Amino acid sequence: MHRWLMLQRPAAAPFSTPQPSTPEQLGRRARRAWLLFAAIALAIATAALYGAGLYGRTTEVGALAAQGRTDANLKVALLRAVLESPRALPLLLSEDQQVRDALAQKSAAAVDVLNRKLEGLVSGTKASVLYVIGTEGLAIASSNWREPISFVGNDYRFRDYFSGAMRAGTAEYFALGNVSKRPGLYISRRVGDDAAPLGVVVVKAEFDQLEADWHEANRPAYVSDENGVVLITSVPSWRFMTTGPLAGPDLAAIQNSQQFGDAPLMPLPITRPQALSPDVSIINAVTPGGNDAEYLRLSTPVPSTPWRLDYLVPAEAPIAAAVREMRLLALGVIVPLLGLAAYLLWRRQSGQMRIAAEQAARTELERRVVERTEDLSRARDRLQAEISHHRSTEAKLQVVQQDLVQANRLAILGQVAAGVAHEINQPVATIRAYADNARVFLDRKQTSPVEENLGAIAALTERIGTITEELKAFARKGRAAAEPVELRGVIEGAVVLLRSRFAGRLEALAIDLPPPSLKVMGNQVRLEQVLINIFQNALEALDGRDDARVQVSVEDTTDGVTVGVSDNGSGIPPAILKSLFTPFNTSKEKGLGLGLVISKDIVADYGGRIEVSSDDSGTRFTIHLAKAA
Repeated sequence: MHRWLMLQRPAAAPFSTPQPSTPEQLGRRARRAWLLFAAIALAIATAALYGAGLYGRTTEVGALAAQGRTDANLKVALLRAVLESPRALPLLLSEDQQVRDALAQKSAAAVDVLNRKLEGLVSGTKASVLYVIGTEGLAIASSNWREPISFVGNDYRFRDYFSGAMRAGTAEYFALGNVSKRPGLYISRRVGDDAAPLGVVVVKAEFDQLEADWHEANRPAYVSDENGVVLITSVPSWRFMTTGPLAGPDLAAIQNSQQFGDAPLMPLPITRPQALSPDVSIINAVTPGGNDAEYLRLSTPVPSTPWRLDYLVPAEAPIAAAVREMRLLALGVIVPLLGLAAYLLWRRQSGQMRIAAEQAARTELERRVVERTEDLSRARDRLQAEISHHRSTEAKLQVVQQDLVQANRLAILGQVAAGVAHEINQPVATIRAYADNARVFLDRKQTSPVEENLGAIAALTERIGTITEELKAFARKGRAAAEPVELRGVIEGAVVLLRSRFAGRLEALAIDLPPPSLKVMGNQVRLEQVLINIFQNALEALDGRDDARVQVSVEDTTDGVTVGVSDNGSGIPPAILKSLFTPFNTSKEKGLGLGLVISKDIVADYGGRIEVSSDDSGTRFTIHLAKAA
C-alpha cells in the first residue's frame, strides 16, 4: 500500500508554483466578503426604503390634496347655497309696505299683522328667525312673538348688524344670540333711505343642519372669520375657538362686543403645522375623543363673505398605507436583485471551496490510510487483551452475584425484624404507661381506674397479637383482605394509642372528625398503624414550639377519601425529603426509618397512596384512601 502511494505521487515540478489556498483561508475570505456584501445590501435597502417612503408620502399627499380640494369646494358651494336663501328676505321685506306701515305707525294692529306675516315667512324658509327693529334699537315685531324667548321689545342698539345697517344700508354679522344663546349669521337691511330711515329688518340664519351633514362625513371642517374665530364647525367643541392666538386690541374688542358671549377664544388644538402650499398644510389635531392624529388641512375662501373654510382630511392611515405599499414594492424589486447577487457570490465561493476541499481531501486520504493501518494493528492487540480481561471479569461477576443474592436475603430478613420491633413498640409503651397508672391508682385505693387500665392493657395485648398475625401474614407474602372500616374509629383509635406517649401534648392535635357513616376500604389495625406513624412524626416535629399545632382534616370527594395532616414545624430537610419512603432513611437519632415505608405499603395494599409536601412553614401528609361502597 505504501509503495503504491509513493508511486502515485507526481514528481516535483522543476519550478516552484504558488500553493493553492486552504479551506480555512477561503473561509476567512468568504466571511469578509459576506460582511461587505451585507453592509452594501443594508445601505442599498435603507436608501431604497427611505426613497420609496418619501415618494409614497408625497404621492399620497398629492392625491389626498386633490380629493380634499374637491370636497372643500363642494362644502363651500353648499355653504353659499345656505347663505343665499336668507339673504333675499331682508331685501324683500325692506320694500314691503306692511313693514313700513308698522315702523311708521307703530300701532298694535299694524304690528300684529307684521308679526303674523314674519311668522309665516319663517315657516316657509330656512331662516331661524325674522324680526324688525325700530330706529331706537327696539324690536317691534318678530317671527317668534308667540314664544317665551320672543325678541319683541329687546334692545339691539349694541349689535353691529343694527348700527351697520343704519349706517350703510346692509350688514352681516355672526354672533351668539343674547336671548336664544344660539349662534348664527344675522343679515340686516335698512328700511327707508339714509336721510329718513324707518328701522332695520333682520334675518338670523343658523347652520345646525349644515354642521350635522358635515359631522356625518367624519372629517372635521370649520369656517372662521377674518379674526380667525371658528363660526361654523362639524366639531361642536371647536366653536368660537381661534385658528391662532388672539391678544391685544382685537381680543378686547371682541370680548367687549359680546359677539361670542363669554367664550374664552382659545386656540384650536392644532400643533406642528407644516405648510405644503399657501392653502395646503399637514397638521396634528386632537379630536374630541382625545386622539392626536395627522390631518391634511385645505383652506379655501368662502365667496361673498370674509370667511375661510378649513377642511381636514385624515392623512395618517392613508399616508402610512401608501408608504408601506411603496416600501413593499421597493423590497419586491430589491430583494430579488440582492438575492441574485448573493447567489452569484455564493456560487463563486462554493466553487473555490469545492476545489480546495477536494485537494485537502486527497492529502488527508493519504495521511489517514497510513494512520488507519497502524490503528488496525493496535486495535487487534487491544481486542485480544480485552477478550482475556472480559473472561476474567465474567468469572468474578458470578462470584459477586452470588454474594449479592445472599446479602439481599439478609437485608430483607433485617428489615422484617426491625418492622416487627417498630410495630409492637407503641402498644408495649402504652401498656407500660397503663400499668404505671394502675400502680398509682392501687396505692390510692382507687379500683375503678385500675379496672379500666387493666381492660385497656388486655385490649392492647390483643392488638399486639393482631400485629404479630399481620406480620406473619406479611412474611407469608399475604395481606389482610380489605373491608369497610369507619374512618372516625380509626382516627380515634390512633389517638388513644398516642395518648400515653404524648401526655399533655395531644392538645396540639386539631382533628375535624368525619361522620360515623364515612367508611373506607382497609383494615382497622393497619390503618391505625398508618395514622399513628404520621401523627407521631408530626408531634415530634413540634418539640419546643409554643404555637405547636397539628391540623387533621378529612375530605370526602368523588374519587375517594382524603386525610390531610399538617403541622407548623420547621419542615423536612430537602435531602431527607427526596428519599423519605426509602427504608432506614431517618433524621431521628433512635429512629429506624421504617415507619413511613410500612405506612406507604399498607396504604398501597388498599388501593391508596401517600403524598408529602414540606417547606419552612411546615409539613403536610395527604393520605388518599378508597371509599367503601
